[in-house]
Amino acid sequence: MFLLALLLLMGTGTTFAQEKKFSLYGIGFYNLENLFDTCHDEGHNDYQFLPDGQYKWTGLKYSNKLKNMARVLAELGTDKLPGIGCAIIGVSEVENAKCMEDLCNQEPLKKRGYKFVHVEGPDYRGVDCAMIYNPRLFSVENVTLMPYTYILPEDSMRHTRGFLTVSGKLAGEHVAVIVNHLPSRGAGSFYREEGGRQIRLVKDSLLRVDPDFKIIIMGDMNDDPQDKSMAVSLGAQRKMKDVEKGGLWNPWWDTLANGTGTLMYDGKWNLFDQIILSQSLLDQNKKKDYRTLKYFAHQIFRRDYLFQKEGKYKGNTLRTHAGGVWLNGYSDHLPTVVYVVKEVK
Repeated sequence: MFLLALLLLMGTGTTFAQEKKFSLYGIGFYNLENLFDTCHDEGHNDYQFLPDGQYKWTGLKYSNKLKNMARVLAELGTDKLPGIGCAIIGVSEVENAKCMEDLCNQEPLKKRGYKFVHVEGPDYRGVDCAMIYNPRLFSVENVTLMPYTYILPEDSMRHTRGFLTVSGKLAGEHVAVIVNHLPSRGAGSFYREEGGRQIRLVKDSLLRVDPDFKIIIMGDMNDDPQDKSMAVSLGAQRKMKDVEKGGLWNPWWDTLANGTGTLMYDGKWNLFDQIILSQSLLDQNKKKDYRTLKYFAHQIFRRDYLFQKEGKYKGNTLRTHAGGVWLNGYSDHLPTVVYVVKEVK
């Protein structure tokens, strides 16, 4: 574990130095933008991602996609945890467990021993949420896919992603991660607002089991932090001091307000890829009391290779496909990371 040193000055007349040590953990999220294999999954509209489909999705393209995704996931969190990376990473837009198995078998992830959690969901395109984790740092105890209970309006068959809820132990503490991918903007705000309300119900049900649960809500929300789905339905506050017991804090409001986001549309940044923390993870009184897991920092993960370097869309994220052309890129989203810290006894 990565150890931080904090020097506290003590004593009267004479100054003594006492060193405290802390463990830091990275928790990330990344929308993988259509991680499909090359085979048809019965009952799902995955025809674009077949060898004879719109994207001519061949084994070569799939293997390159896996390699690119693994590179990002392995580097995620290494700005503060070099050589270690994240303990937990939620992902979205994954077709099936086979894709997750192939992804975790990529060398940079395999050598860290990453495992994955995936539950097949009802999405009409076949994309799901999943989670990878380092079993040396996080142990899984329970996995549930809570269904999204509305059917999207386009037609009666359009079910969408549920809420992947994974509970376990991180640093010896009871932690739950809820991984989400809320309905797209094409579905209208109501359906994301309803998604926010349903996530809140999942969070509340966990707190009824254990009021001290450390809860981390993450995902592609298809909305910004200030939008109704996040600020009202989910109730994630902008200011840490405003979070009540059992409530939520969204650290990404000010990040977006300062002009930084995770995906660009019409030359403007949005920040859909959020990691939201329960009140139990917050040091609201700024006492720096880290005897239990507490929030330490957050960041949008940025690397030069994730951006287009030239042309009309210079500065945008480098996607796998754009304008019908295979770019061998990464995703239309940038990943996000939150770091939590705990004192080592």
